Amino acid sequence: MNSIRIGIGYDVHPFVCGRDLILGGIRLEHDKGLGGHSDADVLIHAIIDSFCGAAGLGDIGKLFPDTSEEYKNIHSILLLERVSALLKDMGASIINIDTVVICEQPKILPYVYEMKNAISAALDNLPVERIGIKGKTTEKLGFTGRSEGIAVHAVALLQLQQNTASRM
Repeated sequence: MNSIRIGIGYDVHPFVCGRDLILGGIRLEHDKGLGGHSDADVLIHAIIDSFCGAAGLGDIGKLFPDTSEEYKNIHSILLLERVSALLKDMGASIINIDTVVICEQPKILPYVYEMKNAISAALDNLPVERIGIKGKTTEKLGFTGRSEGIAVHAVALLQLQQNTASRM
């Protein structure tokens, strides 16, 4: 018997000068990037955390500690590929992902198609229609409203083989 598991993820990174803005595995046109140990791809980090929650793997910091030089400036899409392989080894399959990217700027909609394709490729060509990416503002309220950073909420639904679910 198979088991269906839901996981939620959340991440936030501040805007900083002197870095490219990487979101959803692609570079976006913006005057600032996000600060962090890796490339600070807040969207990918939230997705990874949602997978970790659903599969009982802890969180992204457990799998890829920000104290490790191995992950310094790494492209987060590579971390997503590693998590995808781990899920596959566990016998887990991704049913769908849904995300909300919270920021005033840049506008997310022009980049959604390209981000979905990058994420799909990292997840063994998960159909893009099973990947949701929505951009929302906070009407200029809070740190995202003041354009100090980006926050992302993610939800993932996984199907686990019964022997995998019982090991967690």
